[in-house]
Amino acid sequence: MALQHYPAHHHHDLLEEAFLADIGFGYYSETPPSYAAPSQSNLVVTSPENDTSSGGTVVSACGAGEDDRGGDRYRDGRPGDDDRRLRRKISNRESARRSRARKQRHLDEQRAAAALLRASNRDLAARLRDARARAALVALANARLRSEGQALGRRLAAARRTLALMQLYAAYGSTPADSACRR
Repeated sequence: MALQHYPAHHHHDLLEEAFLADIGFGYYSETPPSYAAPSQSNLVVTSPENDTSSGGTVVSACGAGEDDRGGDRYRDGRPGDDDRRLRRKISNRESARRSRARKQRHLDEQRAAAALLRASNRDLAARLRDARARAALVALANARLRSEGQALGRRLAAARRTLALMQLYAAYGSTPADSACRR
């Protein structure tokens, strides 16, 4: 009695194949002469919890469908296909694990970059608010200075007019008070 290690789903495939073969609809149109369908009495199954070495269900069918190399000659085209399938499955799982790890690293990097950008954005927004506040203060000071400049310009113009009149009166020898009295 040779023990074969199969993935957990393979046990169900064997049972289904045996049932279909019993009723004439098996994997082959008719049951091969050396194939004796395993019955529940000669089928030994251990669950993955009991056997941690293979990671799958262990099925032994007491010679049913097994050749001397230990492979299922009616299910697999070549001996060692199960080994290749198992290696491919393990390789695919490792590849998927590495892919998930890469994806997680990329996601972590993107989250870190997003956090840096948000912090930078907050800093720039604060600097912009400060610059706008300073610009508003400068605009107010500028408006005040323009208003003062205009007022001083008006006073200067009045002073110039007064000076020009005083120079005219001085040139003609009279004062503005004298000319007001003559009228």
